[in-house]
Amino acid sequence: MKQIFFWVGAFLTIVVAMFAQEQSQSPGTAEFDLIIKGGTVYDGTGTEPRQADIAIRSDRIARVGNFKAAKAKTVIDAKGLAVAPGFINMLSWSTESLIQDGRSQSEIRQGVTTEIMGEGESMGPVNDRVREHMLHTQTDIKYDVKWNTLAEYLQYLEKRGISCNVASFLGATTVREYVIGFEDKQPTPEQLEQMRELVRKEMEAGALGIGTSLIYPPAFYAKTEELIELCKVAAKYQGKYISHMRSEGNQLFEAFDELLRIAREANIPAEVYHIKAAGQKNWPKESELLARIEGAQKDGLKITADMYTYTAAGTGLDACLPPWTEDGGYPALFKRLRDPATREKIKAEVKIDSDKWENLYLAAGSPEKILLVGFKSDKLKPLTGKTLAEVAKMRGKDPIDTIMDLIAEDESRIGTVYYLMSEENVKKELRKPWISFGSDEASQAPEPPFTKSNPHPRAYGNFARVLGKYVRHEKVLSMTDAIHRLSGQPATNLGLDHRGFLKDGMFADVVVFDPATISDRATFEKPHQYAVGVKHAFVNGVQVIKDDEHTGAKPGRALWGPGKTK
Repeated sequence: MKQIFFWVGAFLTIVVAMFAQEQSQSPGTAEFDLIIKGGTVYDGTGTEPRQADIAIRSDRIARVGNFKAAKAKTVIDAKGLAVAPGFINMLSWSTESLIQDGRSQSEIRQGVTTEIMGEGESMGPVNDRVREHMLHTQTDIKYDVKWNTLAEYLQYLEKRGISCNVASFLGATTVREYVIGFEDKQPTPEQLEQMRELVRKEMEAGALGIGTSLIYPPAFYAKTEELIELCKVAAKYQGKYISHMRSEGNQLFEAFDELLRIAREANIPAEVYHIKAAGQKNWPKESELLARIEGAQKDGLKITADMYTYTAAGTGLDACLPPWTEDGGYPALFKRLRDPATREKIKAEVKIDSDKWENLYLAAGSPEKILLVGFKSDKLKPLTGKTLAEVAKMRGKDPIDTIMDLIAEDESRIGTVYYLMSEENVKKELRKPWISFGSDEASQAPEPPFTKSNPHPRAYGNFARVLGKYVRHEKVLSMTDAIHRLSGQPATNLGLDHRGFLKDGMFADVVVFDPATISDRATFEKPHQYAVGVKHAFVNGVQVIKDDEHTGAKPGRALWGPGKTK
């Protein structure tokens, strides 16, 4: 009998111990670093939101549920607020701005916790030729090039301290510059093999894939076959192909056919960067382009797109000039612009509405729709914010002559805004569930050196504009759909590890915002204005925005593509 009592007692002791252990690990009594309580949780999957708490331990989401009695070092009351995965900027140009200021202010204040770089040009690989080009083309932000590969650049940012996560595609333009240079010539078999090897090394080091921007020299000089060969290598590492296509206007469909050919022959997913139909005469092509993409999807091709939420584009003033003018790089361009006979030839070509190159001077429609926003020289900075028409009148010159004069005087491409798209087409794109969002700008702050030039307002407002203007006010898309396309969808497309969703075990990139007030404030006239409505933001479990203000924390990390070798 004693033995029976002994075993019963032992059994009860074990049961009690197991129960106590389970209770200690349950949400009711567990110790968390942070609990975000009572918010409306959009988990990034596209399913309807629910009232729930988010419990964070270290850099991960520990639990999503209802924790009435749970203890945490910090508790945030999110009642009446939306809680979402951190947003992903699918097209970031914060390559230099994060070196200057790692806080990523204009984007983190919109809820952007991850920035994706590499549209055509990337910050590596670097050799002497590429390094010299990077140093000579710097404008308001000055920096030393202390890395040799793209992966080393991302690690350099992380080590310096950044508030956001960063990842990058490998720029096909940069690979071309590294091996061939800036001339209009085709690679030899040996050079093409060298280019493939660069792609292999960067993909194994964590690049996301290949990026192109094919309207700009020297990218314009690359043939489709060259791009297919680079993408074949990237595809072996689960890479993607992203492209500012060879035309967004007169040759829009032909350019899309090129993207499809690359996707098919390289067996690689492809994304149309900042999808648009540029130039008023091309606006009717938008519906057909969207239909063609969906047709390709039905055929089994993985084709997606991203967009910014404005009717104006932003690039260089040199996009008004034919690509041959930059054969040999910027020094060759400046020399040509100082030669009277060559200038006449250039001027004659700019006046022609050609299908051979993307002429943004004619696409804009008039010099009044070309806004000059970024000069290199102090002498020309007073022209910031003026239209090409205004500057041409001030100088008493023809607008095309003024373009050539300004580029030659500034010895830069000159930051320029072009009014190219229609609001109707922007809304057509917004309604497509396979289109995500990218700013196509640098994250910055309303302080020097950023205030020396005017960015496109998308630098400060692109993501808040989705949620304020197009979800709340105009109801073009639902909040659930918008958040899915700002978080879970791009994370899945990119193959980012444990990012993009509010689920147990995911990295704790979280944004808490007021759906009733989130809005963009930046305008073309006054672009250096923060968006409003984001109350709190966390990156890898660390609070970066608290009660609408930046905490100064820099917990951002370099993120890597799925093909990275261990």
